[in-house]
Amino acid sequence: MANSEYQQTTLGLQAEEEIEGLVDSVIFASDNGQFSVFRLRPAHQNSRINVTVNAEPPLVGQQIHLKGSWIVHPRFGQQFKAVSMRLESPTSIEGIERFLGSGVIDGVGPAMARRIVAKFGADTLAIIEQKPHQLELVEGIGRKTAEKIAASYNSQSELREIMLWLESHGVSGALAARIYKQYSSFAIDMLESHPYQLAQEVEGIGFATADAIAASLGMTRDDEGRVAAGIDYALQQISLNGHCCIPEEPLVGKASKLLQVEPETVRRVLKKQLELQRLAVEYVGAETLIYPPYLYRAEKKVARKLLYLQKYAEPLSIANPAKLVEEWETMTGLDLAKGQREAMAAVLTHGIFVLTGGPGTGKTTVVRGMLDMLELAGLNILLGAPTGRAAKRLADATGRRTMTVHRMLEAQGGRAEDGGSMFAKDSDEQLEADAIILDEVSMMDIVLMQHFLEAVPDGCHVILVGDVDQLPAVGPGSVLKDILRAGVIPSVCLSEVFRQGGESTIVLNAHAINAGRLPSCGMTGDFQFIETPNDEVTAKTIVALCAETLPKAGFNPLTDVQVLSPMHRQECGVANLNKLLQEALNPKAASKAEFVNSVQIFRLGDKVMQTKNNYTKGVFNGDIGFIAAVEPSHITVQFSEELVVDYEKSELNELMLAYAMSVHKSQGSEYPVIILPLTPSHRIMLQRNLLYTAVTRAKRQVILLGSKAALTTAVENDRMRRRYTLLAERLSQQLENQ
Repeated sequence: MANSEYQQTTLGLQAEEEIEGLVDSVIFASDNGQFSVFRLRPAHQNSRINVTVNAEPPLVGQQIHLKGSWIVHPRFGQQFKAVSMRLESPTSIEGIERFLGSGVIDGVGPAMARRIVAKFGADTLAIIEQKPHQLELVEGIGRKTAEKIAASYNSQSELREIMLWLESHGVSGALAARIYKQYSSFAIDMLESHPYQLAQEVEGIGFATADAIAASLGMTRDDEGRVAAGIDYALQQISLNGHCCIPEEPLVGKASKLLQVEPETVRRVLKKQLELQRLAVEYVGAETLIYPPYLYRAEKKVARKLLYLQKYAEPLSIANPAKLVEEWETMTGLDLAKGQREAMAAVLTHGIFVLTGGPGTGKTTVVRGMLDMLELAGLNILLGAPTGRAAKRLADATGRRTMTVHRMLEAQGGRAEDGGSMFAKDSDEQLEADAIILDEVSMMDIVLMQHFLEAVPDGCHVILVGDVDQLPAVGPGSVLKDILRAGVIPSVCLSEVFRQGGESTIVLNAHAINAGRLPSCGMTGDFQFIETPNDEVTAKTIVALCAETLPKAGFNPLTDVQVLSPMHRQECGVANLNKLLQEALNPKAASKAEFVNSVQIFRLGDKVMQTKNNYTKGVFNGDIGFIAAVEPSHITVQFSEELVVDYEKSELNELMLAYAMSVHKSQGSEYPVIILPLTPSHRIMLQRNLLYTAVTRAKRQVILLGSKAALTTAVENDRMRRRYTLLAERLSQQLENQ
């Protein structure tokens, strides 16, 4: 159910009034926490009403006070449109029981709530707050449980204080839970003293909300603190688009528009921020480039360490590397191409080396050869890749233990912007290795590369492997491309295609796309194009392929087939395709437990993806698993034989269905079959490197659907947005200065 279904033009707007009542159930909650619909039982009534509010939903069982107006929606009928929502302590015995049993109090479920209320009645909340030791009179409650219940309830009291503070300052109190979770007892102090910090540290709170809080405290539009925060926010948005820095004038323009102040005001504050070294700057010719400090540090450290490794890696005691490569060819019976021989010899010579090339050019063969020779030289070798799926591919290809970069560095949380260590392995406690090989390096952003290189010990040999024509990293920077562009780090680009037979059409078409030529496709075979008249038919055809056609051909639609999409929205976007595919491949059944989270329904057996790094659970953005159990309070996801993870209800926003995923999320993976819609509605995202990346995910079959015009657009559009980064320039300049 989309927001727009509820937020259409409404009829019959009436005067504002106030309503108190008990939350009966939540009907809908948007992903971004900015809109929800719930059922309310008004005080002293047995009826139920539908309430809409531009905020996260309250908890079931909570007593709330609303201000708003009655409206008549053209589709959903009469509703109460709340403009203000305040949580209150429930007063009726039934309300107290529903509140306690709603899951909001740690250690109390529905059964425990019944026993507590049966014992203390209307005095229950007073007992919990003032005489918690009396809870031990209830069967099943010991001293520790009583203390846990009291502490959790008292946190609700602090939560109500935050909510009241927000409401009194004209901001939705529904944000209180997130603010309290971040700052605990210091929340009010943070709101009053550092409102803009919330936009950086509290998920779901953007600059606009922090700005509203600051305005309620009397901060003027051109206040220096506000303008500085606006500049920081503009830079943050720029890094989300892959840039490490931005020219001064576009930054001034973005911040001026955001803040609704004159550009000269922004320039004045920006100059002061630079003088105070709160922002970093580089001058390239006539261009002034502004950096967030953490990205400036990352870029400089990466350049410095790459060149250091090149200069100071421990030399291998191999007199004739080329002869050793010839002996390896003889031993394995392989006949290497010239570029492959050069790469294998170079890795024995240089401290840092880059191997790149497209599909079918023999990168895997070279990596296996490198491993054999480095092991013969007695080196201790680590293998890694940015994602779990890429690491598994490398392990399957080499037959050796491989891990993600995050696990290699022993990730422990934190944020790059804070300047603290996100990893246990760093410059103080480095990795134990003589050589490290990383695959799929095109996926690594500048921050992850910085942390990896910091953990590389002096003298260690580093081999970076990847395909420079793939989509760039989601995070800031274009590390692999910049290293190659600088031309100062030894590298070999493999270009000769070796694969023949069953996979050759996919490989040859991938290279054709990369060269700007239309792929050769048919209605059958391993590279198909199915022309469809519109998005609706395209979506239905995808479902039919996954539910009927491909299973009949022997493919498992859950493990062998992956649907990709250029966009999240639209009929053929990731979100809608996931709903359609879930209904077709894992439909609702009376015997099948399910868990509702915002606009998603999770069912036993669903294919799901982790959407953010969770260092505590040991799962990372892009990891794929299947729901193995659904319980009233949590679900269990099996990511691998070794990794089974529980998710509490409040943690389900970290998961999304994965029957379909974006092309970006598919990087580093391979599937027997990929299906990709290419429709005019996706025009804004249709570009060559996206199509190339999608096609190179397939091992046995590619199925494209949509319009030939959209396919042509994707192949012809090679206008990749420039990423503002100076890594290549730093590598070249530092080498000149050595």
